[in-house]
Amino acid sequence: MRITPRVWIGLAIYVGYVLVIFVVSKLSGVAYTDIGKSADFTWRGAVLDLAVGAVLLAITTWLLGWWKPALFERKRSQHTWPIFVPALMLVVAVVNLSSTDWSKFDASFLLSLLALGVAVGFCEELLSRGLLLTAFRSRLSEVWVWLLTSALFGGMHIINAALGAPLGITLGQVVIAAMSGTCFYIVRRVTGSLIWAMALHGIWDVSVFAVGFAPLGGAWASVLGPVIGILAVAVVYWVIKGTDEKPVASAGATESAR
Repeated sequence: MRITPRVWIGLAIYVGYVLVIFVVSKLSGVAYTDIGKSADFTWRGAVLDLAVGAVLLAITTWLLGWWKPALFERKRSQHTWPIFVPALMLVVAVVNLSSTDWSKFDASFLLSLLALGVAVGFCEELLSRGLLLTAFRSRLSEVWVWLLTSALFGGMHIINAALGAPLGITLGQVVIAAMSGTCFYIVRRVTGSLIWAMALHGIWDVSVFAVGFAPLGGAWASVLGPVIGILAVAVVYWVIKGTDEKPVASAGATESAR
């Protein structure tokens, strides 16, 4: 690592990312509630800001030299059975996808959804359970690392209200996102890699937007999403137990990061 992880560095990256997403989204002129209603709205209202965020996060991670601790655990969780909760999340996502009328999507719309899935999985996971997690592990116990990264992940969604989403619905989204963040944390701890959490996150969001636009049946995510979140919180103790992932500063880490 070029720069020794510090809590303040993670928080600065978080605030900067949220501001960039908000400003680019605002400039796009697309309300949050219109995202997923057409290819144009999806490209301009979601993919554009995430693409900018992805480039900035990648550059930041490279400059810090945090790719390895951000993407990989040194030691996986001793308990693997909690992975059943993320597996349930994947099943619900697949049900959502199978309950979508894909005849209503043209090629551009499908491509925009695919780009959205890749970008949101990369950005939000690298930020929350990658860079923030690495920074917090420099000083905090793992239970606080899990709790704060999940809470901040949920909290970043509050900007949706300023982008046109109803406040009540947004507050509910913040809570559910925080709990689903626990699900992605479990994936990282059990598999040892953030990449699988990125993939699950992307598939989940694509399934929610797709079934919301062209449902063939009920939107299972809206019903089972909170249940999955509660289950994740209920079992997360077993993947936290015994965790010792404190980042080790490299010889080249600079004192200026203190």
